[in-house]
Amino acid sequence: METIKGFHDVLPPQSGRRERFTRQACAVLETYGFSRIDLPLLEKGELFVRSVGATTDIVEKEMYSFADRDKEHTLLALRPEGTASVVRAFVDAGGARRLPEARLYYTGPMFRRERPQKGRLRQFHQIGAEAFGRDDPSADAEIICLVDDVCRAVGLTGVRIRINSLGDAACRPGYRARLAEWAGGRVDDLCGDCRARLQRNPLRILDCKNEKCVAITAEAPMMVDHLCEPCRVHYQRVLSLLSTTGPVVEQAPRLVRGLDYYCRTAFEITVDHPQLGAQNAIGGGGRYDGLVATLGGTDTAGIGFALGIERMELAGAGTADDDDRPEIVIIPISAEAEDAALGLARKLRIAGAVVLVGSAERKLKAQMKRADRVGAQYAVILGPDELATGRPALRDMIHKVDSDGCFDLESDAVAILERIRKVGTH
Repeated sequence: METIKGFHDVLPPQSGRRERFTRQACAVLETYGFSRIDLPLLEKGELFVRSVGATTDIVEKEMYSFADRDKEHTLLALRPEGTASVVRAFVDAGGARRLPEARLYYTGPMFRRERPQKGRLRQFHQIGAEAFGRDDPSADAEIICLVDDVCRAVGLTGVRIRINSLGDAACRPGYRARLAEWAGGRVDDLCGDCRARLQRNPLRILDCKNEKCVAITAEAPMMVDHLCEPCRVHYQRVLSLLSTTGPVVEQAPRLVRGLDYYCRTAFEITVDHPQLGAQNAIGGGGRYDGLVATLGGTDTAGIGFALGIERMELAGAGTADDDDRPEIVIIPISAEAEDAALGLARKLRIAGAVVLVGSAERKLKAQMKRADRVGAQYAVILGPDELATGRPALRDMIHKVDSDGCFDLESDAVAILERIRKVGTH
């Protein structure tokens, strides 16, 4: 039986690599003062309609939603993205009153029913962060620095950060009207989706991936030319801060995000990598100052980002797999030795070693082959003679060095592990 289309298992060694680079990313987030939040997979569908936008592809085409069986809620949805859930949790927890400058990060699966393709699945995983309570340009610049530091920490190269300003409630309506007027003269050349978007949310035509629409909208008016003075000053200050203290960014005047809640600073992270091809975005983010109020909280500024874990893997994050190998394999060669093998394994694991235990039902030669196959550095051999002396035999599998009786089974765990590792240094 196969998995559902667009839903994949993650097996070793990929699962180990993913776990390691996710930990590395989380460690960077914590140096910036972010704390972890764990979110439910299931939310009220209304949450995403109100936040992401009723006319977005996510809500109209991709969201997994269904009626609650006992009719307690009219619509439930598997979360298609993380920001709305974090904002909902922030509001539920008392928002700006209890957490005036909350800094929260999350990891986990998201769900969208889109066409599965390389690095884009129906169940996919993200790591993201949201910062509340600051609307100054310095907060924007810091978040973009954080994104760059996370990418560096997980080993990504060729990272580019594209940035734009989407304006705010003061200047964006005028730009939308200007864009709609411009596109109205070209409506017959746009794809069907863009013709519908033009009626409901003209900015969405700039996010279309249809090659013909991309070519047409390359000549569209730019938001950056229609910013009000406060938005223009904010954007220029963000660019100025990044030019002196942050990563190199590329201005992208036609960049829009696919979610309606963004305002002012918006950005996209891409990686030049052959596995990603032309669709090389691995994540994005931006400012969403009105979203907390939209979801019932006190008007509070917010900014955040999310990175797609599958996309990061394709771009080269966490490629080293040496850590998946056990350090030690314990080989019992008699039934009596199995008791001692299990006890020794527990000691060594407590001391921090990765240990596998063999079976006395298999011959010594077969167990040694297994130790070599799994890439173990050391093999500890326990048989009648070793039990009698209380001092196992040891082989350094990397350097092919044998050492008989280098440690005592009765020693404490740390001392045993030190003696084993010492053999590998000679």
